[in-house]
Amino acid sequence: MHPPPDRRYSRSHAWAMRDSQCDVRSGLTHVPGAFLGDVVSVELPLPRTEVSAGEPIGLIESTTTVFELLAPLSGIVVAVNPEAESAPRKVAEDPYGEGWLLSIRPADGEELDALLTAEEYVRFVGEDQAP
Repeated sequence: MHPPPDRRYSRSHAWAMRDSQCDVRSGLTHVPGAFLGDVVSVELPLPRTEVSAGEPIGLIESTTTVFELLAPLSGIVVAVNPEAESAPRKVAEDPYGEGWLLSIRPADGEELDALLTAEEYVRFVGEDQAP
């Protein structure tokens, strides 16, 4: 699986993509999802929570480990995906689709552009093929 080229990526393995309301939808990339295995629970911040780029905002627990989710950018959480919490396996099974985690109203629109492109993320994680 390769990261879609229509979004940006953090070095903490989160993806981020601007939506039609200019908020930023975010989720976990396929890289940690491949190592997590069976995801059994997802803890996300409540809407209206202020988050800061690079700071912990949640936990993803699998049968083998716990992964700390870091905010890809700063802003206010405007929505969380109820599917991620009620059907947590989707976080690893469909990370770029139904497994999205939350939407953030960015504090600074330029933070999104500063994240890695799909091509840069592929080089960062050391994958051999371009997206």
